[in-house]
Amino acid sequence: MYVSRQTISSWENGKTYPDVQSLLLLSEIFDVTVDSLIKGDVDTMTETIDRDVKTMKRLGYVMIIFMLLMLAALIWLSVQLSAWDWPLEQAVPTAVLAFVLWGIAMFAATWVDRIKRDHDLVTYDEILAYWHGEPVDRDTEKGRRERLIPRWMKVVRAIGLGLLAAAIGAFVGYWGASIANALLG
Repeated sequence: MYVSRQTISSWENGKTYPDVQSLLLLSEIFDVTVDSLIKGDVDTMTETIDRDVKTMKRLGYVMIIFMLLMLAALIWLSVQLSAWDWPLEQAVPTAVLAFVLWGIAMFAATWVDRIKRDHDLVTYDEILAYWHGEPVDRDTEKGRRERLIPRWMKVVRAIGLGLLAAAIGAFVGYWGASIANALLG
């Protein structure tokens, strides 16, 4: 059925519910009707999905806002250190503020990731369909490939992308500070 063990566990524990396609596959596998599988849980499923979609949307806004605030704090930090030659100890509060803003954004991102995992959403198309309340098609080539990747490889990929993003951020920050120094100096 191309669903993870965690997804099935979430179904069994009542945390999440299978989508229509999964229900149809389950009804075929167990040779029962879809009605006997859902037993009146349609309203509960709809409420859960609606609540999680609203939560994902709010958390998306939180991530964007706090990342922009963090970026502004980092620009301010670079101005303090390079253009105004502040001592490092005077710029520490700005660095701490940037770190706290980043932490809030990462907390929101982790929460969204948990919702995606609970609903077995692995591709961008699946996330968009879920976001818009449309049926989620998990039977795509990309979705099957993504579900077959071992967890350790996903961790390595995430760390690699994080390091790449940090390198790009350092590069942009360095040149941004140089430009600010030239403009203000």
